[in-house]
Amino acid sequence: MLIAVIIGILIAFFYSYAQSRTKIAFLNQEKALLIKDINLMKADVDRLSALDEVNEIELESSKFRVQQLLDSVGRLNFTVERLREFKSELSRLGAKNDSLMLKNNFLRYNNMVLSEKYAETKQKLEELKGASNSMAVADQSQKDKTKELDSEPKIKSYLQLRNSEGGGFRERNERPIRTNKASIIQKLRGCVTVEADPEAIDEERIIYLQFLGPDMRVIEDNANTITVNGNVYSKRIKLLLKSENIIVCDFITIPEGSLKEGIYTLNIFEDERLLTNTEFQLK
Repeated sequence: MLIAVIIGILIAFFYSYAQSRTKIAFLNQEKALLIKDINLMKADVDRLSALDEVNEIELESSKFRVQQLLDSVGRLNFTVERLREFKSELSRLGAKNDSLMLKNNFLRYNNMVLSEKYAETKQKLEELKGASNSMAVADQSQKDKTKELDSEPKIKSYLQLRNSEGGGFRERNERPIRTNKASIIQKLRGCVTVEADPEAIDEERIIYLQFLGPDMRVIEDNANTITVNGNVYSKRIKLLLKSENIIVCDFITIPEGSLKEGIYTLNIFEDERLLTNTEFQLK
């Protein structure tokens, strides 16, 4: 039965192939007859044209129609003989088009990624530009301040200080008791004598106390420090000068047990200028 089916399919295929070949042969014969008839018609038209027996307009119309018939026959021949060739070419073009579409999608994806990276880079550039502008403003401010300081009188009268002294204290019944034992100290005190200046009576001045530990780090007052133009101090004291000497004393508060034994330093400044200093030892 299988062999019979196969033979039947082959017979049907050859029958179909034979019919196709017959049709193609018939079309070729019809084409040849048409071409022959048309050539005869064209010859007649040319003859009539030579004898001037027809109207010129009708002649041109006849020539045009004859050419159309020839073109139609040529297109029939083109379709019959090259149909399979163009189907194969169409398949190749379709595959090529699919490949181009894939490449185009890949390029579109890459373009999207590049656009996102460009946007991120642009944002970073804007941030850097803003930071640069801020730095430029800060730099100009510093230059203006330097210029202002340079324009001030070069000769300045600073306070005359003497007898500076530093030491440690602990509290008992809310009374400070002097001690040099580092582990129980709760306060550090700095004292200094400000000499009178007849030319600066009732003038307001500011001095800064700076306590330094054995490691030369600034000791804070209740975990707070004072920073002026980048310099760090422990205490700020405002003075009103009088006609006589002034003894100035002030404390900073520290956590009990936070100090270590060693040599401590008390520096006293006015307008960032070190006027005097002293050292004291804690055990």
